[in-house]
Amino acid sequence: MGTLYLVATPIGNLEDISQRALRILRESKLIAAEDTRHSGVLLKHFEIQTPLTSYFEHNKINKLDLILNALADGDVALISDAGTPAINDPGYELVKAALASNFNVVPVPGPSSPIAALTVSGLPTDSFLYLGYLASKANERRKTLEEISNQPYTLIFLESPHRIIDSLEDILSTLGDRQICVAREMTKMYEEYWRGPVSGAIEYFKSKEPRGEFTLVIAGKMKEERSVWTEGELLKAIKKELKAGKSAKEISVTLAEQSGWNKKEVYATINSLK
Repeated sequence: MGTLYLVATPIGNLEDISQRALRILRESKLIAAEDTRHSGVLLKHFEIQTPLTSYFEHNKINKLDLILNALADGDVALISDAGTPAINDPGYELVKAALASNFNVVPVPGPSSPIAALTVSGLPTDSFLYLGYLASKANERRKTLEEISNQPYTLIFLESPHRIIDSLEDILSTLGDRQICVAREMTKMYEEYWRGPVSGAIEYFKSKEPRGEFTLVIAGKMKEERSVWTEGELLKAIKKELKAGKSAKEISVTLAEQSGWNKKEVYATINSLK
């Protein structure tokens, strides 16, 4: 019985691949790749001749049986076009299916654009919220931003070049002129990092044609800036958490962080509903 390896590959610079990743790719019976043509370039560079099969967004369900059957005979390596598989790339369904079939699932850690951008952003790294790509439709994008506007955590998003200005403008209007690090083309030839207020980022990227893939790292809301929930807002949140089956202790800790109320006040409010 084989092992499913989630193998991280370079997000740009081929020197970032690990020796372990190369060994696993060589020794596996099969490599499941998001784009076999794209990954073929990587494998050819490192002279890896392991058979390839495609595993991408539109065939990820249909390919499950083929990959699970391959795992019965030996190890399978899953790779995405760049970075760590299953982070904004296909992989979750395969991991879930492999675990359900009692196969070992093992990570081979390496490059990840959200983490790489966070570490050099100059913003707090002790707690963060990663939400992948912002929605392409403006109303959905603004709704997401409004929902997390009071969160104290550093925020991380991915964005494409043709939407970067619109997204930055929505961030400014929804979250305010917070500090941001815009990472572009990380580890590649035209690698760039812009740090400063969101308004400055808009001005900078409007002055040039945005190109490449972007990762946005945005400061969370400062404690003194966070608004305190009304009693009605708190009660609504408590009822939702109680319906989800959470204990009063769990709810009081979680909502105290979000609402601006202290834990004792939240706990007392919960008890008043019983």
